[in-house]
This record gives sequence, structure tokens and C-alpha cells, in this order.
Amino acid sequence: MLVITRREGEEVVIGDPKNPIGVVRIASVKGERVRIAFDFPREVEIHRREIADQIIIELDESPAVIGEIKPATAH
Repeated sequence: MLVITRREGEEVVIGDPKNPIGVVRIASVKGERVRIAFDFPREVEIHRREIADQIIIELDESPAVIGEIKPATAH
């Protein structure tokens, strides 16, 4: 894990600096609350940890086969 110290308004560039995947900016700091802005292409999914965990649980609980498979009947 990489830990970087940034101040309000400062950014972190993700990927190649000439053609970055995205940019993370510290939008504001108020007490213990930090607002973070993400500038990434729409196809890159970004989730809070609690939402990501919920998605994983829902995917694990979903059935592998959607619907019901019935045996073929003889004619």
C-alpha cells in the first residue's frame, strides 16, 4: 500500500503521467472529514469500501444459473 500526504487542492495522478488513467484530488478538508474528487473515465468503477463489499456479497449469493432448468419431457 502506498500512503501519500496531500493538502487541500493537491492531486495524485494514477497511471502514466503523459496519459493518466485518472486523477484523484483532495477537494476539501474540514476537521476529520476529507472530500475526495475522482476524475476517471466513466467505464472505471469507483465504490466506497462498504458498497464494494455489498456488491461482492450480492454476487456471491446470486445463483449461477438464472431461472429453473426442467427435464425434457418425452413425446
